[in-house]
Amino acid sequence: MQSTMDTLPALQAEFDRAEQARAKGNEGQARVCARRAAGIAIREYFARNGTRIPSASAVDLLNVLKEDPRLPAGLETIAEHLTMRVTEEFKLPVDADLIAEARELCGWLLKSKT
Repeated sequence: MQSTMDTLPALQAEFDRAEQARAKGNEGQARVCARRAAGIAIREYFARNGTRIPSASAVDLLNVLKEDPRLPAGLETIAEHLTMRVTEEFKLPVDADLIAEARELCGWLLKSKT
């Protein structure tokens, strides 16, 4: 199990990469980093709660998390946004800041005592 002490630097590194990608105009890479950050926090959350981790893929973990009855509805929406496919123009079909949303989701996952 990855401890929270190991998780925090890994999360910060992903969010730093996400912000750097956005600053360079590479929103696609920023989305990838936001998803990876969410995956790190989900792995830690599942491990802490004794949930078997079904996959290393952040998208797979987000899909499993969406089914978690402990997840508040607003965070379920964030998990939905993080797993949405982009349009043919490489844009999200919703207006969402995935970096900010991933930060919110990660914050809840790391603080959750369930």
